Amino acid sequence: MTPPAAPDDPRFLPVDRAGMEARGWDAVDVVFVTGDAYVDHPSFAMALLGRVLEHEGFRVGILSQPDWRSAAPWRTFGRPRLFFAVSAGNMDSMINHYTANRKVRNDDAYSPGGAIGLRPDRATIPYCQRAREAFPGVPVLAGGVEASLRRLAHYDYWSDRVRPSILLDSKADLLAYGMGEETIVAVARRLREGGTLRDCRDLRGVAWATGASERPPGGDAVVPLPSHEEVRDSKDAFLAMARLAHRETSPFNARTLVQPHGARTVVVNPPCLPVSRERMDFYYGLPYTRRAHPSYRAPIPAFEMIRDSVTIMRGCFGGCTFCSITAHQGRTIQSRSKESVLSELRTMAADPEFRGVVSDIGGPTANMYRMRCTRPEVEAVCRRLSCVHPVVCRLLGTGHGPLVDLMRSARKVEGIRKVFVASGIRMDLARLSPEYMRELTAHHVSGRLKVAPEHVDPGVLERMKKPRHPTFEDFAEKFEEGSLAAGKPQQLVPYFIASHPGSDLAAMIDLAVFLKRRGYRPDQVQDFIPAPHDLATAMYHTGRDPETGRPVAVAKGMRDRRLQRALLQFFKPENWFEVREALLRAGRRDLIGSGRDALIPEKAPREALLARRARAERDFHEHTHAEEMTRAGKGRKARGPAGGKPGPGRQGYRPGRSGWTRRERGPGGGTTGPA
Repeated sequence: MTPPAAPDDPRFLPVDRAGMEARGWDAVDVVFVTGDAYVDHPSFAMALLGRVLEHEGFRVGILSQPDWRSAAPWRTFGRPRLFFAVSAGNMDSMINHYTANRKVRNDDAYSPGGAIGLRPDRATIPYCQRAREAFPGVPVLAGGVEASLRRLAHYDYWSDRVRPSILLDSKADLLAYGMGEETIVAVARRLREGGTLRDCRDLRGVAWATGASERPPGGDAVVPLPSHEEVRDSKDAFLAMARLAHRETSPFNARTLVQPHGARTVVVNPPCLPVSRERMDFYYGLPYTRRAHPSYRAPIPAFEMIRDSVTIMRGCFGGCTFCSITAHQGRTIQSRSKESVLSELRTMAADPEFRGVVSDIGGPTANMYRMRCTRPEVEAVCRRLSCVHPVVCRLLGTGHGPLVDLMRSARKVEGIRKVFVASGIRMDLARLSPEYMRELTAHHVSGRLKVAPEHVDPGVLERMKKPRHPTFEDFAEKFEEGSLAAGKPQQLVPYFIASHPGSDLAAMIDLAVFLKRRGYRPDQVQDFIPAPHDLATAMYHTGRDPETGRPVAVAKGMRDRRLQRALLQFFKPENWFEVREALLRAGRRDLIGSGRDALIPEKAPREALLARRARAERDFHEHTHAEEMTRAGKGRKARGPAGGKPGPGRQGYRPGRSGWTRRERGPGGGTTGPA
């Protein structure tokens, strides 16, 4: 929801009409609509883009978490002079809402107090539609992670079908994908000069849809993709689309993509060129308050986690098939200068609320700072999907010198007591630099360092485009040596993924045996979630590798996924029945009993029996409740408010649920989720 009326703080962008009028404005140029709470910190898109526009002289209003069931919130600032800028938030709204098992999450890290229900499913679509309803004729620009990942036809895990480009569902005039600072400023300038969003179709980093009678672009600089209808009906066509689209991601050689959708065509221009170090410094040097809007009465969990962190770079050349960073931020590393980072640290240290500890100094990856291809002429034509897989490219500059120098300087800033690294470390790069490993283990670990080897099976790691398992073993050995040399009892915390394409029960059992031998007991387990646009999602949907066409094992059934997850936490007594079933299915009865590698005892512990009983009762109640809600939904499915528009009972918080009803409003003022 938009923050409630409060004494206006001029340090923030206005969030309501009172704030706008307090600045002496009669209107705003751009209304930024976001599914996240308004936090004035550069890690939040609305703050970063809003501040960039503000610096360029544009008047910006922030419409945060509006109630999408009515167009009224979209009229908060009156008719915007230029356009609505719409984003679902820092995450895809479906990943934000649902677990890998398609269950509603218990909290929303980007909402006050973690309250759920403050944004709709596929938020970009209703947000754009409400903007059109509020002010017909005002241009609508869609952007953010959700729009980036859904710019082409894509497999949607939650509905288990291939959906068209979000451009067509949302009816946005233009879609900006990737990090959109340069794009949104270019659009605002052209519209201020009297142009339209049609005049912005030549910009990099945008996608648009032709009219039914409009001819799409053609020529050698255009790559035609299989149509939405073809990829919807044919997995071969879907694989071809995924393969072609991912080959056109380098900003230095990507061509325009065109994909027919019925009588219309979606056109995706090449991505934006990497921004310079000077522009990165400019973005992060704008006058952020580094605070949530003062009208919120409850903390925003995501902000509490990153409030004392510093971003030093963006982008990732790892190319992991299950990761969306490359699809959004790009493969080219874009770094800030040392002076810019130290300036931000000095600003933090001067804040009376700062306690002297920097929680993280990093980015998508902690140790890719200022790493680039050493041969620009090769970089201009290279189409590798990863600079580090299957081996680290010999042309990649992997020196950690600039990063080590930055880390040392950061510790010397007056008022800074500790500078920790919490971003993911690329282990295959880190182990190439003994100096970095010494610096890291001696000064920048808070006691536990999280790393992500993801698996031990070579076939699964190949599907992920992750380093082979010996890389983790070597890194772990060097980390232990460095910790002992520094006299610090530090712990390495590895993260692993269950149910990734290529991972079958045999592979997960091997991983469980490795965990037991090494004494690792993961308290958090990551289940693979097929995010739109990712190559791993293409594997999940088709059961084949997009690059080779070879079959890939896929755990699609919820029971199969539960078994893989249980194997990662075989040591929990409540998982005994699932682990036993997995071992018997795989013919590994030798791992049941009291042997050295045995994962579970012969007899079920009491906790396992209690957990099975509780699960059976919960499943029974959920099934009964679902049947009652379905009957209730059928009874009123034809009824709605005057005008024939669907009411709240038809909105549906969960996919396919027709009987959703509003609950009592939570502390943030919005609904707290499904009944």
